[in-house]
Amino acid sequence: MKTLLTVLMAAALPVPAPQPAALDWFTCGTAMDAQCTHLTVPVDWGDPGGAKIQLAVGRRPALDPDHKIGTLIFGPGGPWDPGVDRAVNGYHRFSDTLLDRFDIVSFDPRGSHGSHAVSCDPAQVAAAPYPVLSSQADFDATLAYNRELWAGCEQLTGDLWNHADMGSNVRDLDALRAALGERKLTFQGSSYGTLLGEAYAERYPGRVRAIVLESVDDHSSRSTAEFLTAQTWAAEDAFDAFVAWCDRTPACALHGRDVVAVWNRLYDSAVAGRPDFTPFDLVAITYKRTKDVDYDKLAGYLAAVDGGATGVRIGSLPVVLPAFCADWSLPVRDYREYAGLLRQAARVAPHIHFPAQVFALTACLGWEHVAYPQHDLDVRTKTPLLLLNSRHDSATGWNWARTVERQLGRHGVLVTYEGDGHGSYTISKCMARIADAYLIDLAVPQRGTSCAAGT
Repeated sequence: MKTLLTVLMAAALPVPAPQPAALDWFTCGTAMDAQCTHLTVPVDWGDPGGAKIQLAVGRRPALDPDHKIGTLIFGPGGPWDPGVDRAVNGYHRFSDTLLDRFDIVSFDPRGSHGSHAVSCDPAQVAAAPYPVLSSQADFDATLAYNRELWAGCEQLTGDLWNHADMGSNVRDLDALRAALGERKLTFQGSSYGTLLGEAYAERYPGRVRAIVLESVDDHSSRSTAEFLTAQTWAAEDAFDAFVAWCDRTPACALHGRDVVAVWNRLYDSAVAGRPDFTPFDLVAITYKRTKDVDYDKLAGYLAAVDGGATGVRIGSLPVVLPAFCADWSLPVRDYREYAGLLRQAARVAPHIHFPAQVFALTACLGWEHVAYPQHDLDVRTKTPLLLLNSRHDSATGWNWARTVERQLGRHGVLVTYEGDGHGSYTISKCMARIADAYLIDLAVPQRGTSCAAGT
């Protein structure tokens, strides 16, 4: 594992710009003007003359070419959300203003979808153990399962399995910038894509024109406990926002009832062994519904299951291991330490008990090579980074956004949407206007700016 000093020294050294590569565009997507291409990059950026892969890239040309500013590259979340689909099909992701003034470009990150997707045995993936451990035997079995799964994935995927980390993605992004003929990067990242924007700004500050970080990831957690506690706080905060909505909204299926008591009753029944859903299933469904502000669906589900309806099982989780485990050092020595982490989480979140992201601890249990470990950001861009975050977001909590703003200092400004949900640019017209003005005119809002809920 690289030390933090090594990472920071590498970030400070001048890095040669990649040589622009010719891109051959072809028509694709659901709109007549959408285009696709492939960008060839090394599997291992440490060996640029070695094996290559092709990254899938999508483009939506600017609608007002006479007033075009340049190219806006969108960094998808996930990790491993399909960026190409967002660019060539998901036009609702961007405002009309941005569609007029920029070519919108995105890509499938290495190891995903159209970019040499990681391959694993489906039967092994389906056999994944329950993500919340309850004994040392569970711990040992999960560790053995992970090692067997990873060996199979590496055999099927090839050497890319060992080079799907954020550092490699940053080099890919800079190669894409150069291939597009952009002297400086204009970027909007969402959720896990914000980590890509942060890492790029840290490594290539002189190549940044403007970077928007929407729903902000904080990559500074010093320990597994700190990571889990931060995620737990966000989950409980979002749950509290849902409860408050239900209390004030007559249309809520649980309006007039003690929502917390209903939740606790369902959680306790799952712990007791209710056969139709587990505690993790309940937490994960609540996480998803609060993240998407599907409060009516969450309330209806809780009311129905509390009334005797069958609960929902989540099923197998997607394999995004080298895109997450190689970016986060989350060691757990044994079950005793693991149980202590969950007790600490429950103290932070007496209702939710633990966040859905607890599965990251078990999914990465035993991962040995963390290529992009956590550290405080050291960003010194000419234009401050623009951070956007909802006040209540179960996926990327406001606590994370505030921490990143503090790390950036004068090189970052946070704008808060005083409402709920993940992805405030697509939720709030006010947030979109601020982001558009920043991307088009480099207009940096004053520190402390916020947008009221519903605006």
